[in-house]
Amino acid sequence: MDSTAEETLITLGNVLVLLNTRVWLLDFAVYTKALTKIYSGGSIGVKDLDLRVSSGEIYGLIGPNGSGKTTTLRIIATLLKPTSGEVYVYGVDAVRNPLEARRLMNYLPEEAGAYRDLSGLDFIRFMLSVRFSGRRLEEAVGEAIDIADLGRDLNRPIRGYSKGMKRILALSVVLASRPRLLVLDEPTSGLDVERSIYVRNLIKRYNREYNITVLLSSHNMLEVEYLCSRVGILYRGRLLAEGTVEELKSRVGGVNLEEVFVKIKGESS
Repeated sequence: MDSTAEETLITLGNVLVLLNTRVWLLDFAVYTKALTKIYSGGSIGVKDLDLRVSSGEIYGLIGPNGSGKTTTLRIIATLLKPTSGEVYVYGVDAVRNPLEARRLMNYLPEEAGAYRDLSGLDFIRFMLSVRFSGRRLEEAVGEAIDIADLGRDLNRPIRGYSKGMKRILALSVVLASRPRLLVLDEPTSGLDVERSIYVRNLIKRYNREYNITVLLSSHNMLEVEYLCSRVGILYRGRLLAEGTVEELKSRVGGVNLEEVFVKIKGESS
């Protein structure tokens, strides 16, 4: 075999490996490998995180403040660059191709801002017009209006909204956009009990009816137990354990997720 033919076979082999890897990654909504973020000053945001979120599941990240939950979500949402490691969203390299990755997902930060001088309705239309136009835009706007359920308050400037009203407004937009991946940081933050239950049921329904994968963080362990098919426990930037709620309970003999977290954290100390 001459060198040209050999080089061609090697090249084809590399392409096949690349294609096979790409197809394999498509099984995961989120795939991270050795994901690391070190902030200036040396503080660790997240360290060597290998996270796998399967398509169609609701995956919850739990941990104390400073454990790396928000850092992880912001990196996946392409709002923060990792120091090292890999991040894929449905097979798309989110570090190298952030714009392509963003088309597949929507992100709700814990403190979602809103344009204070816009009305709630204008905010909904403006945010959804980034993704949609024409008939699809009108459908999405109507869907968000129904989700927000703010009635006449939608015609008022957002500056007069309570924290809970702003939260439900922002959530209505991300849900109505129906992304393949929904990244939610403390989705029920600032909501009263009734609204929190309403939002949890919405997340469940959109996951089930539209096959939207959900990756969320929450300090509310009851919320995580109700919503999530699998849970990851983060502490000091590292993933200590993951599994279904029942698997984690069985592993440490915990009655609920709060006990599980305390015991697993104690094991790592």
